[in-house]
Amino acid sequence: MKIFSLIMLLFLICSSVAVSLIKDILSAIIVFMAYSLIMAVLWQQLNAPDLAITEAAVGAGITTLLFILTLKRIKGGTS
Repeated sequence: MKIFSLIMLLFLICSSVAVSLIKDILSAIIVFMAYSLIMAVLWQQLNAPDLAITEAAVGAGITTLLFILTLKRIKGGTS
């Protein structure tokens, strides 16, 4: 396996654990977005560009936007 893929897998594991442990909701959303972007890179490394584009658009883009808008509406942007 390539060293780049191993580094990305390490970041993926760290970000998934961090999302579970972070108390601040906005910070958890940002780390979740980073998780989705890392997954998109890994899908590209696995020669699945259609999944990479979908993960980047839906996981990092739309889902993050919806989480932030929901947080703003429910708590006024504070956690």
